[in-house]
Amino acid sequence: MSVAILGIESSCDDTSAAVIVDGILRSNVIASQKVHEAYGGVVPELASRAHQQNIVPVVSEALRQAGIEKDQLSAIAYTRGPGLLGSLLVGTSFAKGMSIGLDIPLIDVNHLHAHVLSHFIKTDINDKSPEFPFICLLISGGNSQIILVKSMSEMEILGKTIDDAAGEAFDKCAKVIGLPYPGGPHVDRHAAEGNPKAFQFSKPHIPGLDYSFSGLKTSFLYTVRDNLKQNPAFIEENISDLCASLQYTIIDILLNKLKKAIKQTGVKDVAIGGGVSANSGVRNAVEELCRDLKVRPWIPPRAFTTDNAAMVAIAGYHKYLNKDFSDLGLPPFARVSI
Repeated sequence: MSVAILGIESSCDDTSAAVIVDGILRSNVIASQKVHEAYGGVVPELASRAHQQNIVPVVSEALRQAGIEKDQLSAIAYTRGPGLLGSLLVGTSFAKGMSIGLDIPLIDVNHLHAHVLSHFIKTDINDKSPEFPFICLLISGGNSQIILVKSMSEMEILGKTIDDAAGEAFDKCAKVIGLPYPGGPHVDRHAAEGNPKAFQFSKPHIPGLDYSFSGLKTSFLYTVRDNLKQNPAFIEENISDLCASLQYTIIDILLNKLKKAIKQTGVKDVAIGGGVSANSGVRNAVEELCRDLKVRPWIPPRAFTTDNAAMVAIAGYHKYLNKDFSDLGLPPFARVSI
């Protein structure tokens, strides 16, 4: 009998539902929220309201595209956290209600865990995946972590940010120079036309494998402010160089620690995940680093880098195989490591 898992993701501002049958992805539907663009960031109350509007049609469309009926589902996997509490409550409540209504198991999924396991999403039976143990550089708007992945369920954080995440650095610096939210993709686009060494920004000196990006943000802000005093057209005339230099610095910070982690652990497979892993500069730099160190790079399709339910469904699928089900009384949580 086939194992069909419905995944539901609602941790931030994207409502997503996906169906995986016997480990193969059948559908992955995402409804993005444009309402936050005017505010330069996600507004939690608006996000939760949008999830309420989107979740029923998104789940219905995911089932339709997968070609299955709801009574054919084996279990429902949902993002329990971390994320925005109001947004998580919408997905959690819907998943619990559907689980009760269909009398099928409920599976809670850690959002960060799901990003790591996105490398096990298969659209074809012959798709390859990293071999355990491997390192995953998890980089997103709220998290920057180096994780040693020992199995589907056992993961160890080797290093993490002590303040801002890489994605926050991209978005907040982008806002300083007037780029729309989310700023990361716009920085990436401008960086392709700029000189990555036109400006020098501060780099942290943090021991071990931990990260810090707050000093870089401050350095970027002061550079822009001081030059604007001399030239009101500074941003317009230098936007590509600013973006290229910012991106170059962030990548350099990320890869210096990743290189240390690879050498310390001796792993042969290195993966990246999270929204910032969609950045073309990051993807190219990780591939180049892996070539130099003679390890295998695992770069996810861009469709699986941002928040999506396919990664929740694949995490749920493997928990289902181990009969790792959750209690209906479990509440969502806003913060956790891994």
